[in-house]
Order: sequence, then C-alpha cells, then structure tokens
Amino acid sequence: MSQHIVVIGGVALGPKAACRFKRLEPGSTVTMIDQSSLISYGGCGIPYYVSGDVSELRELSTTSFHMVRDPEFFEDVKGVRVRTQTRATRIDRENKQVHVLDVVSGETSIIDYDKLVIATGATPRRLNLPGEELAGVNYVCNPDDAARIREGISKGEVGKAVIIGAGFIGLEMAEAFADMWGVEASVVEITDQIMPRLVSPTLATMAQRHMEENGVEFYFGEAVKAIEGEDGRVTRVVTDKRTLEADAVIIAAGVVPVSDLAREAGLEVMERGGIVVDEYLRTSDPDIYSGGDCAIVKHLITDQPFFLPLGSMANRQGRIIGTNLAGGEARFDGVVGSFVVKLFETSLAGTGLSLETALASGFDAIRVLLIQLDRAHFYPTKELMTLEMIVEKGTRRVLGVQGFGSSGDAMVGRINAVAALIKDKPTVDDISNLEMAYAPPFSSAMDILNSLANLADNVLRGINRGVGPDGFKELWDNREEGACFFLDCRESADAGEFVARNPGQWNNIPQGQLGQRIDEVPRDRPVILVCNTGARSYEAQIILDAHGFKDVTNVQGGMAAIKKYGIDL
Repeated sequence: MSQHIVVIGGVALGPKAACRFKRLEPGSTVTMIDQSSLISYGGCGIPYYVSGDVSELRELSTTSFHMVRDPEFFEDVKGVRVRTQTRATRIDRENKQVHVLDVVSGETSIIDYDKLVIATGATPRRLNLPGEELAGVNYVCNPDDAARIREGISKGEVGKAVIIGAGFIGLEMAEAFADMWGVEASVVEITDQIMPRLVSPTLATMAQRHMEENGVEFYFGEAVKAIEGEDGRVTRVVTDKRTLEADAVIIAAGVVPVSDLAREAGLEVMERGGIVVDEYLRTSDPDIYSGGDCAIVKHLITDQPFFLPLGSMANRQGRIIGTNLAGGEARFDGVVGSFVVKLFETSLAGTGLSLETALASGFDAIRVLLIQLDRAHFYPTKELMTLEMIVEKGTRRVLGVQGFGSSGDAMVGRINAVAALIKDKPTVDDISNLEMAYAPPFSSAMDILNSLANLADNVLRGINRGVGPDGFKELWDNREEGACFFLDCRESADAGEFVARNPGQWNNIPQGQLGQRIDEVPRDRPVILVCNTGARSYEAQIILDAHGFKDVTNVQGGMAAIKKYGIDL
C-alpha cells in the first residue's frame, strides 16, 4: 500500500531519509519542504569555502558525480517532490496534516501525510549583542553566509577579524581568515580554553599555541559586551576587558536545535530544546520521526540525553528513518561523541568523554598522556602524536581518547579505532592488545594506541606515577624553593644545554647510568624525572623504586610535551 511521506527540512537528514524511503517504496510519494531556496548542502564545508580550500560554492551542493542537488535533481533523479521557500507553520497530528506558508507569495496551504519526518536542524545560538545588525557581522549558518563573508575578504574589506567562540566553527573560521587570506584573526572565548569540555586544558593549550604560531590571537575568560561600528559597518568589538578592532566579526557561539514546531504539536521535547526520539528515531508520536541537529540522542557512555549536531550523524540517521518509514526496524542506539577539527597543519580529535565530562558524569576517572611517533622510528616521514586516555579506576574501563597531532589520517584513524569499540565498554586490557594494521610507513610495531593503554595499565597499578606538562609547569614554576630534584634521564648531549641554563636546578644522569650513580640522587626531596617522551624516565622510576625512593614523579610526554605546552626551560 502506497504512502505519502512528508519531510520537513531539506539539508542533511531530510534528503537522506526521503531518498532511502523512495528506493524501498518507489510506488509511494515523498514531499520534502524547506523554508530556504537552498537544499542539500554540506554546511560543514562552509569554513573551507571561506578559506579557499573549496573553490566554488556550488561544490557544497553537488554529488560526487558533480550533479547539483537542487529541486530538479531530487524530482528527476530521486523521484522526490520538493517545495522550497515553504515554511511549515503547524503540525496537525489529529488530522495528519502539515500547514505551510509560501514565504515568497504569502499563500498558505495544507499537506496531508501518512508519516512525517521532522528534520528542521539547528540554528546558531544568538547572542543578541548590540551592533549585530552592522555590515560585516555574520553568523555561519548556510552558503549565503559563506558567500557574503568570502566576498568581503576578496574585495579587500577585511584586514582584522574577530571570532566570538572557540568551538569547531570558531576555530575553523579563524584558520580560514589567517591561513589563506592573511587576515589578523582574534578569537574571544568566555571559558578558559579552546574546545571547552571536549579536550583537556593540556591538549587545548598545545593546539592554541600552534594556532598562535600561525598568527591567531586568543582572549580567554572574556565576555563580548557590544559590537560597534561607523557608517553602518563594524569597526570594533568591545569585551569586558578590552576593545578589539574588527573589519569582520563571526559569531560562533554554538547552535541550538530547532524544535519549536515539534513542541507546539505536543511532541516530547527537552526543556532546553531538542526532540526526544527512541532507538528507531520515532518521536512520541509513532507516525512522526526525527533526527539530526533538531533531535536529542542517547550518549552510550553516560546513558544520558546528548546533543550532537554533526552532518555525519544526520546522514546515518536519515538512512535509518528511511528504512523504518518503509516498515523496517533499523535502530540507532546512540552516540559516543566522536569529533575532529583541522587547525592549520594539525588537528584535534577525540571520542568518548574528556576527564572533565567523565568526572561531571560521576565516574571516578584518571587521565594519562602519551607522546609517541605515529610510525616506525626509522621511517623518514614520522611525526609525534599526542594522545590522552580517560579510564575509570575500578573497572579499568576506557571512557575516552583525545589527541593532538598532524592533520593527516594517522591520528584520526586511531581515534576512529577506539570510537568503534568504546560503546562496548572496552577496558585498558582490550586496547593494550588491540590488533592494528602494521607496516613501518603507517605505524610502530607497538602502536601508539597499544602503548597508551599500557601506560594507563602501569598508572593504575601504581608503577608509573606521573604528571602531564601542566603538572610539570606548576612544579617548575616553584623551583626556586628548591623542594624538588629535577632529573633529566636523557644522554648528556641532549640534557647538557638545560643543565647549563639552569645550574643547580636541572640535573642529568642518563637512565642507563642511574643504577651506578644512585647516590647522586637525594632521598630527602621529591624527584621529578624527565626524558624525551616519558619512556626512559619511566624506566628510571622503576630503578629508583627498587632502591627504596619514596617520592618519584615521571613527567608523561617528557620534553616533547613540555615544548608543545609552551614551557620555557
């Protein structure tokens, strides 16, 4: 029996659900409506169009076969009817009707449905600042925004840009301004780090320093009070601490789900927005489905409601909805919160929980940090990769892994490997013995993921007791008190310059000589061990433990982490 499926929203989930259903039930009818004239575009690609990495705006709306995904494409190729510039104003669940408004003509009409899909997405979080209406001030929402921003840059109107918010979009836009166009980019963030709650302050600081080296300035712990201008165009941004000159302003303070239509229809909606769906992506009305950026899903580690506005998830959910509209029973169990963001030649990526979110969720968790080469040490194109693992103490369960490394595929590949496992509650032992594809151009014989889990195992056992670069900085900043004995376990050729710079404070005994020179290490002071990455200093810790030393700390990540963190020795 044929059905009429109505889809509200035509960007990511909506088109995927419509086309999947139409393939399964070609005899049924699908009508997709969207209030915009633009549909089915890759919103996540907007910063890369602004930067120039994507040369033509139309590429964000084309298939891999270079066909433009416009209404004619969906009707001719996919068999899906499309009504653009048509806003859904009301859902009448009792009569199974959607009331719509033509935003151009003002005419109203009613569309009957057998089943309905709400794919209204999310909208930028509005700050409602004085001066937002000035020319040169933009939220980043759709291709029109991208075209307007890039046009201003290409005309030479932008020499200084201020980005409000240090999340995904804010960082990507800062890179876009600074990298391709040489614009002086500044980021204002109300919290004390980039990517708050997603990565640790340690990884955030490493990534921040890399962006600063590429010309981006950051102002943390500041709230924007107003945007000011002259002759109708922005000229400055006023925070609670300073005034920044600006020819362009990007407001990237996150997004909120568009769920008012669902709420007004009596569907279950979270208090702060977001449509509640079950594992089949049905709303509280079994004939209405939803997903993507307007829906709330379950986090598979915390078992709590979670908002994850990502185009990748929307596309996967769209396929599930299309299947279920045709009578299937496909399930979407939830998410683990995987992400990656490119920052010039580096990237930040992660899956699962950061230590901050793990502790806030009630887990008794620890964090370990490891820096290791991403491939065999003898392979010429090797690079250092930094990974952190979050582990629950009692169960040894891995709660998350985050990393900072190159912008290639090496690091995100490791993150994706953990993402595939983490919903099944893997332990440190599972990751320690995880089978990884190996060849010297791609990985080490003991892959960094295996080594990271081994480090976590040693920490849980109490045989590797250490701090990260943040903990080392606190100890080093208080070195004048002479409380700690800093011992560099590297060879003298590597350690010598630091001994010379810091006489009486920086000491050197190579790890291979430590057993024979044990009497040179004081027993009445805490000993802080440092090497290149933390491996040899761990071996030194074992030696000191065997000789009865009671207060020994290993610096996880070693000098590599210290340098990336920006500590000047």
